Amino acid sequence: MGAAMRRLAQLVRDCRGQATVEAAVSLPVIFTLLLMLVQPSIILYDRLVMQQAAAEGCRVLMTSQGGDDERICEDYVRRRLSAVPEQACFHVHEDECTWDIELAGSSASSQVSVSISTEVRPLPLLDAAAALAGLVNDEGNLVVKVKVSMDAQPTWFANAGLGSGAASWVGAWLHD
Repeated sequence: MGAAMRRLAQLVRDCRGQATVEAAVSLPVIFTLLLMLVQPSIILYDRLVMQQAAAEGCRVLMTSQGGDDERICEDYVRRRLSAVPEQACFHVHEDECTWDIELAGSSASSQVSVSISTEVRPLPLLDAAAALAGLVNDEGNLVVKVKVSMDAQPTWFANAGLGSGAASWVGAWLHD
């Protein structure tokens, strides 16, 4: 009986040692895989917020008259972009803000567009891989860009032939 118990105790000790070695080998691999999933998730989140802010900026531009309205529209887009945390892995905001917002068009244009770009610092370990793949700029950051374009007036409105002034539309309704 004593020999059987010793063999069983030896077997249990051997299994615990094996589990420790397996954990020591597998944990770094698991953490690396998780890290590789986090960076694309961050970039996807940035792109979604930027896409929505650009689309809303286009809608504001459609009603603008130019001049100060463009500055107001840019401020509106920046407020929407504040949903992105000011962490370097989401949006580089250290020395100066890296949001680059370009607005084109107004209510008088046939089309409006908003372009937004920013820089994202890659997470550790992935920065070397991104640099080797040529995905980073001179500062070692990833550049994320989004552009949204929309027709300033729907086609039915443009084809109506009544012009874009409210007076011509009111006059058309009164004479019908």
